[in-house]
Amino acid sequence: MSTLVVAATASFPATAGPGGRTTDAFVQRDGSTLTLQGKPFRFAGTHLYWLGLDENVGGVDHPERPMTAIAELAPVVRACSWGSRTAVPALLGQQPNGEPQAELWFGAHHATPSPLTSRPGTPDPAAAITADPVGELGEASHAAHGPRLPFLPKLPAAARALSVQVHPTREQARAGHDREDAAGIPVDAPHHTFKDRNHKPELLCALGPFEALCGFREPARTADLLDALSAPGLERRAASLRSHPQRDSLGYTLQAALTAPRRLVRAVADALPALAASPGPWSSAAAAYATVADDFPDDPGLLAALLLNHVTPDAGEALYPAAGVPHAYLRGTGVETMASSDNVLRCDLTDKHVGTGLLSEIVGLTATRPSVTRASPTGVRGEAHYASSATEFALSRVEVGAEAVCLTDAGPQVLLCPTGEALLEAGPALAAGAAAFVPAGRPCAVSGAASVLYRARAPLGGVS
Repeated sequence: MSTLVVAATASFPATAGPGGRTTDAFVQRDGSTLTLQGKPFRFAGTHLYWLGLDENVGGVDHPERPMTAIAELAPVVRACSWGSRTAVPALLGQQPNGEPQAELWFGAHHATPSPLTSRPGTPDPAAAITADPVGELGEASHAAHGPRLPFLPKLPAAARALSVQVHPTREQARAGHDREDAAGIPVDAPHHTFKDRNHKPELLCALGPFEALCGFREPARTADLLDALSAPGLERRAASLRSHPQRDSLGYTLQAALTAPRRLVRAVADALPALAASPGPWSSAAAAYATVADDFPDDPGLLAALLLNHVTPDAGEALYPAAGVPHAYLRGTGVETMASSDNVLRCDLTDKHVGTGLLSEIVGLTATRPSVTRASPTGVRGEAHYASSATEFALSRVEVGAEAVCLTDAGPQVLLCPTGEALLEAGPALAAGAAAFVPAGRPCAVSGAASVLYRARAPLGGVS
């Protein structure tokens, strides 16, 4: 072991630098390996030749170089009953296997982290982050979110309605998780609703025709819908929606919907096709509710769905349901980014655990307009950003062409290529359905033949 004395730093007093390092520490050399304060050190510049460490001249191998290379993320296919049997295979250029394939995951989620295809010794981003959290995430992201990737990009492909669901605020998640832990409920139990102490904001950008339900409609308008259905048993619910304050009427009608008798659910399901086929303001929404009835026969969640706005974002438009806003995705494919959390409260239309007892605690009983948004241009050529209040992630859409665009960032990124092909100058070529993990600060220039990338990253200046 030898010590490399750098004269330019020898005369400076010891001062604390970033991360507590001191500015007068010495680089240690052991053969072709350099370390600084016990960590791998890479030297760049003309003096590298005279140190005998120039790989281009002497063929020196650096097995201990820091693991900061851009690497391809292999997608993890998630099967679920609501998934399309054709959309994901078509995206990946594969033959359908006849099974529903609901999502592709690209990230470091503990349940199914995506494999890194070109990082020997680090099978996935979670392992890479564990080995070098600051090197992979950057100091700002590590300080804000800890040693983990704070977001999870997905590509959902829905051919059947998802559950009507709602996500808690961070404060609600912490209180609920601690309460269930104190009660001794195993975290993997179906009725352990709050799986972690984090909230779960999510933003979904449609890749093509997309259909969803999002947010409570104004109670009086929903009463008009119930009148138009003319199903026996809806009269009292319509009267309640018109005669009580908004919070009371929505709360009562939601609870009554989820406990409705089967005969009422069937009566509504029978009335929907006729309303969908008739001209008027309810035809499109009624057709959507009819698909829900077909997907989940006799499920009282259908009556809960009637309370929600029907939305159809176009390709390139995004939905951002806030905490407490009930929503359900019905049909379509998109790119979704969310905080890394498993906290979901489901309200029927599902085979999973239904947490109706917690609705009064989590659901915001306020009518809201669906938050369908378009992306706004940023200072980066070809990039447009989807605004949200999330602090864990930012999502943007990047049109790339023959001239490379620089996407270097101080925090971690995942670049997802849903169609076409993108070329990373310091990383892999991305085909349709592929993604790349870009460590913090890694130079990243991307080009392609009329390709579109979706860029998920950690917003280091606060909300995205």
